[in-house]
Amino acid sequence: MTQLKFDARVSASAQEALEPHVRPLYGQPGGHRLALIEFAHIERTEPAPGTEKEASVKVRITHLEVPNREQEDAVREALRFLHLQRTARGTFDDDGQMELTDSTLRLTGGHLAWIESARLRAGLAHWQEYAQRLAHQNDLTLSEIRAELKALTDGLTAVLNTARDHKAD
Repeated sequence: MTQLKFDARVSASAQEALEPHVRPLYGQPGGHRLALIEFAHIERTEPAPGTEKEASVKVRITHLEVPNREQEDAVREALRFLHLQRTARGTFDDDGQMELTDSTLRLTGGHLAWIESARLRAGLAHWQEYAQRLAHQNDLTLSEIRAELKALTDGLTAVLNTARDHKAD
């Protein structure tokens, strides 16, 4: 697996954004700060074939902003939402509706838009994996391909429909 390495140096603008936080962090062992960062690829290491070294990419922080106390809640909410989108999981019930896992539901914090977004993400991930497996099967007949495409279409339709819409069909 390729390793990600951060360069110790940061851009001048990122350093400028960090300056007001250096002394307070020094005075607060175990303290932390929330930040939004942008990093850029600056170097890569590609080991020779047959060596035991891992490939790596080094990045440098090119832009960084630290929110003030009034902005922190909004940034933390964005972090929670991005984490939810990356980790959303679920299974399909007998009616073909996506049921989110308990851990995913906890991450939504009861926000309806977050729940729907997680449901769609988990459903699309499931059907993307299904389509990928289907694409690697070389021995399907034309009628089997049509049946698989119908299953894929039906599955995607079920993901797009809400539970209320699905039961109305």
